[in-house]
Amino acid sequence: MYIFRTIPPLTIRFGDDLPAADILLTNATLATMTGDSESYGLVDNGALLIRDQLIEWLGPARDLPDHFKEVPVEDLAGRVVTPALIDCHTHLVYGGNRAREFEMRLEGATYEEIARAGGGILSTVNATREASEDELLVSALTRVDRMIGEGAAVIEIKSGYGLDLENEIKMLRTARRIEDIRPVRIRTTFLGAHAVPPEYQGRADDYITYVCESVLPAVYGERLADAVDAFCERIAFTAAQVSRVFVAARELRLPVKLHAEQLSNSDGTALAASFNALSADHLEYLDEAGIQAMASSGTAAVLLPGAFYTLGETRLPPIDGLRAAGVPMAVATDCNPGSSPVVSPLAILNMACTLFRMTPEEALAGMTRNAARALGLDGETGTLEPGKSADLAIWNIDHPSELSYYLGLNPLERRIFRGRMQ
Repeated sequence: MYIFRTIPPLTIRFGDDLPAADILLTNATLATMTGDSESYGLVDNGALLIRDQLIEWLGPARDLPDHFKEVPVEDLAGRVVTPALIDCHTHLVYGGNRAREFEMRLEGATYEEIARAGGGILSTVNATREASEDELLVSALTRVDRMIGEGAAVIEIKSGYGLDLENEIKMLRTARRIEDIRPVRIRTTFLGAHAVPPEYQGRADDYITYVCESVLPAVYGERLADAVDAFCERIAFTAAQVSRVFVAARELRLPVKLHAEQLSNSDGTALAASFNALSADHLEYLDEAGIQAMASSGTAAVLLPGAFYTLGETRLPPIDGLRAAGVPMAVATDCNPGSSPVVSPLAILNMACTLFRMTPEEALAGMTRNAARALGLDGETGTLEPGKSADLAIWNIDHPSELSYYLGLNPLERRIFRGRMQ
């Protein structure tokens, strides 16, 4: 049995304006999340050396080479160290909110009915178009700061609430600015094919042409996107339309991702796998053929329990099938104003276990190792291994399972980002 401990605060602190310093962490429980076992890759009484913003060495303290003992030491008093968290699916740059739609759903309206009545994504499009870049930044930072405060070091941010050249670029520029003023790594995803904008209603094919021939090339020209996403669903775009976007992305050598099988089975996952997509996300209606396509392509499954919870869904993603096929399962907040107004990565870990019946180890792997894979960053971060970025979270707990166990408690003692204590 693991009991939450009250440990005196650590005394050594480094300001954000100071350079990263070499440091040796000792007396730590290291959850390496390397996938070598089903027990978090735990190293008891471990030590970890940070040098030049990277992890240089880690292992049992008894195996520590003598020449590393000259580095400044910080005793963690038995605290748990994990890779810093990674939120690999968010829409957290947006204008306005959709609290009224939350009320409408409680009154019986479905997500699809709200969208077809002019609400949903398009209501956020209107608010986002009206907002300035600075206004979008200020509102986004309130959400980013909460995620950083719960141990996140990498956050993916999608566009998709502009739906025209000017406003899609505005959103992506805003997302890029966050990395300049907060200690966090931002990965941007162009989601121009999120919905059909008002000016293109009834002309979805024409809008896809506009996205492929005008918006995406401009986004690429300004180096504003690390990947390209789309929404393949009956209220959004068909597999054939999404394929056109993916072909355009491939010509620009941009990796792709997909919102797939959330409300129905549109065969989007198989399409994404055929393009070697980094991930397919949501997946409540995923079938066995889609699972096998993902397994063959190496496409990660990004599971979004926040949307499942907020929308009151009842159909679960096929967790057992994904697990049996060896598909890596990532977990993310899906932070957005309509279907998942969630800014707490820790709450999502709990939801992944209680709603989707993932194990606590699977949930944490989903927000570290597998989340890195879903962003194409698995060679750089997501596990505690030599050569990986020194992005760590230090938790005031006895065992990593407590990160999924608690709801509403933030046990983060401190975060290390690129070798710098926060």
